[in-house]
Amino acid sequence: MPVTIKSKREIERMREAGKILAAVHDELKRFIQPGISTKEIDQKGEELIRGYGCIPSFLGYEGYPASVCVSVNDEVVHGIPSSQRILKEGDVVSLDTGVIYEGWQSDAARTYGVGTISEEKSKLIEVTRKSFFAGIACAKPGNHLYDISKAIQSYVKPYGYGIVKDLCGHGIGSSMHEEPMIPNYKKFGRGILLKPGMTLAIEPMINLGTWKVAWLDDGWTVVTMDGSISAHYENTILITDGEPEILSLSEDSEDRI
Repeated sequence: MPVTIKSKREIERMREAGKILAAVHDELKRFIQPGISTKEIDQKGEELIRGYGCIPSFLGYEGYPASVCVSVNDEVVHGIPSSQRILKEGDVVSLDTGVIYEGWQSDAARTYGVGTISEEKSKLIEVTRKSFFAGIACAKPGNHLYDISKAIQSYVKPYGYGIVKDLCGHGIGSSMHEEPMIPNYKKFGRGILLKPGMTLAIEPMINLGTWKVAWLDDGWTVVTMDGSISAHYENTILITDGEPEILSLSEDSEDRI
C-alpha cells in the first residue's frame, strides 16, 4: 500500500486528535506515583480519552485488552495493565496510547521515573527523548525516510545503549499502522522520499543493555533479553513544507527542544 498524503481536512482532524492525546499524556504524567497499579493507569487513561469524546485506539486492537500500554522497567512496549502490578519508588514506566477523533488517529508514548530514580535511568530516558528530536530534525521534504533512522542511531550510539531492531515506527492516519515502517537504526538504502502531507509516528525504543528483545507468553509484552531497563518516546508528526509539526505534544510541554 502506498504512503498516503493527507488533505487539509484530514490533517485538521489529526491535529485535533494529537492535541487531545497530548492532553491525556500530560494528565497521566501527574497521575504516576508509587503505590498505584498499572491497571489504575489504564483506567484513568481510558476515562480521559472518552472524556474528550474520543475512542481509545488500542482497546481491542488485534485483541489487545487495554487502552494504555503500561510497560515497567525491562518491559519495552505493550505491557498489559494489571491490578497486581504496583509501581514502586525507583521504577521506570512507559505509557503508550492513542486516540481516534472523528475517524483519525494519533499515537504517542512517554517514559517516566516513578518517584526518585537513579541517574543512570534518568539519562536513558533523556537520551531516548532527545533521539526523537534528532530524528525529526531530518523529517523534511526532499529528505528520505532513513535519514530519520540514521539520525536517531547517530544520536544514541555514543552512549552505548541498545537500539531495538525488532520494533519500529510507522505511518499513521485513518488506521493506526500504515506504510511506511520506520526503523530507529540506519538501514541499507535511503527509504522513500518525504513529502508534505505525510503523517508519521516516530518512536525510538532504547535499552540500557542489549538491543535484543523477547515476547512474553501473553503474546504482547516485549521485554529486553538481558533484563535491562528500557525507555520509549513517541509522537505523531506531520511533514510540512518546512519544519515538521509535532501533532501529539502540547505547545508548553517541557519535552520540547
